[in-house]
Amino acid sequence: MPIKITMPALSPTMTEGTLANWLKSEGDAVEAGDVIAEIETDKATMEVEAVDEGVLGKILIAAGTEGVAVNAVIAVLLEDGETVDDIIDDVISNDSEKSPEVSADVGKGDSSVAALPRNESKADVPSSAQDDKSAKGGRIKASPLAKRVAKEKGIDLASLKGSGPRGRIIKADVENAKAGVAPSAAAGSAAPRAAASSDVKKMLDAYGMEYTEIPNNNIKKITAQRLTESKQQTPHFYLTVDCVLDNLLEARKVLNEQGNGAYKLSVNDFIIKANAMALKSYPAANVAWTDEAVLQFKHADISVAVATPNGLITPIIKAAETKGLIDISNEMKDLAGRARDGKLKPAEFQGGTFSISNLGMFGVKDFAAILNPPQSCIMAVGGGVQKPVVVDGKIEIRTIMSVTLSTDHRSVDGAVGAEFLQHFKRYIENPVSMLL
Repeated sequence: MPIKITMPALSPTMTEGTLANWLKSEGDAVEAGDVIAEIETDKATMEVEAVDEGVLGKILIAAGTEGVAVNAVIAVLLEDGETVDDIIDDVISNDSEKSPEVSADVGKGDSSVAALPRNESKADVPSSAQDDKSAKGGRIKASPLAKRVAKEKGIDLASLKGSGPRGRIIKADVENAKAGVAPSAAAGSAAPRAAASSDVKKMLDAYGMEYTEIPNNNIKKITAQRLTESKQQTPHFYLTVDCVLDNLLEARKVLNEQGNGAYKLSVNDFIIKANAMALKSYPAANVAWTDEAVLQFKHADISVAVATPNGLITPIIKAAETKGLIDISNEMKDLAGRARDGKLKPAEFQGGTFSISNLGMFGVKDFAAILNPPQSCIMAVGGGVQKPVVVDGKIEIRTIMSVTLSTDHRSVDGAVGAEFLQHFKRYIENPVSMLL
């Protein structure tokens, strides 16, 4: 029978994405492992491989379609001997009078239709596959993930008001209800944002101001959402120290000269290594907060913020405390390059235990970064600046780098953060100790 190809969840946080491009056309033969489409997720543009073989019988979601829900049927694959006429009615329907948005429950590993958006040219599903019904008989629009979470937590979907598109209940609404946040407050969060956006444009138009609208891609939307949630829900605490860079700069120069072009270490490579070593020597800062316990990580997986044409992404140097400076340098160059090209694999940017944001190369002296939950720390790195300092009673010129540690005060309080920075400062100012 025809095989339904569904919108994959390419990251744990992905609930919808943009079907950026089809690499196969209707009628093309497809082998297992063939790349059939490109999906723009909340982090990157990623390739989707076929898991079955057959002929691409019908594309249900056109290239460029935004907001395609995870598990939505995007195409149908035909097996040997089948034709488009064999595609069942609950996958393809030309009835344009039906609801523009339908959904169905999806179990683990189930390939049934889920949250399938449609225009007149999109697919429909039968009433048996529609959303849950409330006690009053009305239809409850909810994403499959929201339904699953609600079922696990024993939360009645009928008591919630959705903040997703067209009032759809999404995972965040269920989690907010679980956390004791009033459903009306959670549901209202999206509407004010839309209203504010509309009000801004009305104000600009009233003032006769000219502007160009640059649509936000998924990466920017999700980044904005998570940074807002982080700032609102996590008690940020900031600590700043100055580090003398002269020994590090001299060590970097010597090591690069000895490499004869085989490698080129950057100051950022030393900063990654110093943070990893500091987390190893002082693991109290290598943690994440939960209501039940503080989770202490066994390795220093360092997330490094990289600017890309589509927005920020944080590729990870895993177990950085176990790697040498050359390995860190080579790995970081590779990750950063592929991040800018949108070619990172999910495992290369998902997770991380500690983040670094370095704006020193742009001439920024100091700044404070917003936490990347569930991580408890992010270090904002400024540029090295030559300053007069007092050394043994004499004024001398030294290169000073300011770093600001933002912490989740629930898990890394002021004393823990300050102690961690002392470990980091010792490694930065005595880079030879990182080689021992």
